[in-house]
Amino acid sequence: MSSSIVVAGVTSLYMAMPVADFPLPYERQQFPEWMRAEVSGAACHIAGTLHTLGDEVRLCTLVGEDLAGEAINLSLRARGLWGPGVATAPRSSLGVVLVAPNGQRSGHPYVAAVNAVEYPVEVFRRLVHGADLAVLTNTAFVRPLLGCARDEGVPIAVDVHLITDVDDAYNRPWLEVADVIFCSHERLPCPPRQWVAKIFQRYPACAIAAVGHSERGCVMGLADGTLVEVAAVAPRGVASTAGAGDALFASFVHSWLATRNPVAALEDAVLHAGWKIGDTFPGATSLTAMELARLRESHPVVTLLDRWDAGA
Repeated sequence: MSSSIVVAGVTSLYMAMPVADFPLPYERQQFPEWMRAEVSGAACHIAGTLHTLGDEVRLCTLVGEDLAGEAINLSLRARGLWGPGVATAPRSSLGVVLVAPNGQRSGHPYVAAVNAVEYPVEVFRRLVHGADLAVLTNTAFVRPLLGCARDEGVPIAVDVHLITDVDDAYNRPWLEVADVIFCSHERLPCPPRQWVAKIFQRYPACAIAAVGHSERGCVMGLADGTLVEVAAVAPRGVASTAGAGDALFASFVHSWLATRNPVAALEDAVLHAGWKIGDTFPGATSLTAMELARLRESHPVVTLLDRWDAGA
């Protein structure tokens, strides 16, 4: 089933290259075994994943009038993501990803150029009208768009990534309007189960709260008290974990909108993210819905159900 989804956030020209390990030792010159230039960034990766899975995607992003912008626009057009939501900025967002042999990554996004620009609110307002979902990434230029999505009555999904506090001042505007909240476990002050409980206690309008837990899969809580844990699976092994959280998030919202079954949607999401990290640049490749369904037949996932509100 195809859904109409607006995705707002950063599109970047990225370079990815391997490193021997972290921390990096100094070497005056190196000749890496591989290097890739791809167009990604959170909004682009999410939009591309949703589009490949079969959704109608309206991408709201900023692209610079520079050399990087030419490459970005060319890639967006080739992938079917270019549209009226692609607005012009003086300079483009850039990024570098360093990837260790075990897939561990160190990302270096440069978003200052686009965060200094105001995204045209009226463009977003036109595109979000009548959408099934608004995916609003937590980059600074998206903040003024939150109220528009809320006013339109469109469900909102957010990924607040490396958050550390449920009352985080920067992310609070996103958290206060979100129906679906994802984040990474990496900097949480408590285990995922406790974090899920904190989210529902602090933001009672939230329907779904999930924590990506890297090699341990994902933990998700529902507003009715259900806790879902899906174990990680990597059908192609692990080449790079760059963008794994975006892949998990995008794949979940696609399947959730298509089926309204959050447990099955999380299983799809963990499997798809696990498949994507088998590529040296996970943001550059995705499965179709049919391909993902076939992958589930050969790679079943392990799911546990519990309660996040037990003893509360």
